[in-house]
Amino acid sequence: MPELKERDTEQNYGEKPTEVRDTDKYVEEYIGGFVDKWDELIDWKQRADAEGRFFIEKLKERGAKRILDVATGTGFHSISLLNEGFDVVSADGSPEMLSKAFANGRRQGHILRTAQADWRWLNQDIYGRFDAVICLGNSFTHLFNENDRRKALAEFYAALRHDGVLILDQRNYDAILDNGFSSKHSYYYCGDQVKAEPEHVDEGLARFRYDFPDGSSYYLNMFPLRKTYVTGLMQQVGFQSITTYGDFKETYKHEEPDFFIHVAEKKYQPEQSS
Repeated sequence: MPELKERDTEQNYGEKPTEVRDTDKYVEEYIGGFVDKWDELIDWKQRADAEGRFFIEKLKERGAKRILDVATGTGFHSISLLNEGFDVVSADGSPEMLSKAFANGRRQGHILRTAQADWRWLNQDIYGRFDAVICLGNSFTHLFNENDRRKALAEFYAALRHDGVLILDQRNYDAILDNGFSSKHSYYYCGDQVKAEPEHVDEGLARFRYDFPDGSSYYLNMFPLRKTYVTGLMQQVGFQSITTYGDFKETYKHEEPDFFIHVAEKKYQPEQSS
């Protein structure tokens, strides 16, 4: 684990926060104070109850054993999968998040195998091939540049075995952009004392504010990715079949879910002759 020499206490977006549209900014956003409160935002027990066994079943259905969690955060999914007997490598671009995840793992009897990695150069830092790559927690929307998104997806694809699967989620930005923000917070951000809402939204930025019970507030600047855009990019880098779930359901009205979950298969599927 990389040692953290100093923990920042304040986020800095300069004088014009809505002009900060940079992929690399995410590392500075997850400062010590925000990361310390992240589990308060998620509420592990409520989130586990809300998700049920969705991810576990999708992985087991495919016989997946070796999993790369590329957006480990504070370790919720990595630890949940370890508890189910999966072989997990936990990666994240934020050293603050990895430090917190490692500590959370120790408390639950696990020694997480962690790696700080930038998705755009993922395979420089992560070795071997995996049955599945998971990128959860709306993390993919930290990428503001289309070339960054293509490169990251290509790296995920390359990290998979020939019949591997990528599971990637995102907020329902279509509904936010087209109809305004409305969230039940039933699945992902389950902490009932925490408020998470967008402060600014346009076609190139969703700036979310997170208010905590102690009066502190933190921000994340993210790119509002539309669903069909994401699935289109996945197909372009080589994923053969993509199924999208809305709040863990296969059937849903497009505007209803808070989150979309894309399950993208790498396994080659030859075209059917007519």
